[in-house]
Amino acid sequence: LMNVIVNGEAKAVPANETLADLIARHTNAHSGVAVAVNGEVVPRTAWPQHELAEGAQVEILTAVQGG
Repeated sequence: LMNVIVNGEAKAVPANETLADLIARHTNAHSGVAVAVNGEVVPRTAWPQHELAEGAQVEILTAVQGG
């Protein structure tokens, strides 16, 4: 396991965790999701190949619709 920070909270994740894996476990949204790792936005097409590193800071943002 390795430790990463997700939206300000420490999380232990598998050592081979990809960004796509992490997002799938932390949100049920299929669209309207943006992600930054260590302050840099990662395009959705790169999520499956983007492996996380120990101590990575991940921000997962979801769009909220309202009226």
